[in-house]
Amino acid sequence: MQALPPEATMKFTRYCRSILFTPALAVDRFARGQQSGADISLVDLEDSVAASHKDAARQHAEAFFTAPRGPSRRAVRINTVTRPEGLRDVLALRGYAVKPDAVLVPKVESPRDLEIVEQVLGASCSQVDLLALVETPRGVENVHAIARATPRLKALVFGSADFSFSIGASLSWDPLHYARSRLVTAARAANVQVVDSPLFDMADEEGLRRECQLARSMGFSGKAAVHPRQVAIINQAFSPDENTLRKARKIVTESQARDFNICVVEGTMVGAPFVEAAKRTLEEFGPQEG
Repeated sequence: MQALPPEATMKFTRYCRSILFTPALAVDRFARGQQSGADISLVDLEDSVAASHKDAARQHAEAFFTAPRGPSRRAVRINTVTRPEGLRDVLALRGYAVKPDAVLVPKVESPRDLEIVEQVLGASCSQVDLLALVETPRGVENVHAIARATPRLKALVFGSADFSFSIGASLSWDPLHYARSRLVTAARAANVQVVDSPLFDMADEEGLRRECQLARSMGFSGKAAVHPRQVAIINQAFSPDENTLRKARKIVTESQARDFNICVVEGTMVGAPFVEAAKRTLEEFGPQEG
């Protein structure tokens, strides 16, 4: 078994194990959200804001980005970009004194939706990353094209609530397995990350741990959160423990010593896929250990 060629090696970064949503009108929660430990702290202009308060939300959201930075990347979820409110959101972002690190685009159904955001943001926001929220049947069916739409796309995010309601399914794990599988496959094929939808029951810690375990076992790289108390559980679930890091280092070391031929590590036959997985783990999490 030969080592995988360089072009077949997927590169990951610790970009978004956790994305925490904070309503744009909840100004008193901004600081807590940015100090929550979430990889991405996001201010929401869409579902958490009533139609009559959209203008006020845009004004409040700017303060989210001008406040002193915390450890999190800072992002904003705009409204649907094919509607006037979404375009107003993007135009407002152009005028922000401090630009977001990323924009979460909701209800993405084709590459066109991301292209619109890129074009309207213009040169003043050329460094802003994009995240695609896939939450409709059409979006799920077109997800492979969406995942490859632009180099600025860093992750796909699954919107379980909107998707389940649109197909008449229950908001539970098994009925949405197909949609989740499509997102994971499309994201990994395009070398972008993929984030699972939040658990909306904020008090159900055991349920959150269970969903995190299921999502990670499917290949998700993270999970969204609707309350700061969920962040630590999510981060732990999507981070390797010390034993995993130790074994990854051992796999890479043993493989290198044998010129990347098949070897045995702790009783397991290790070939190229195992070595590449170990390398990815160390690239993503190794520098942060200790």
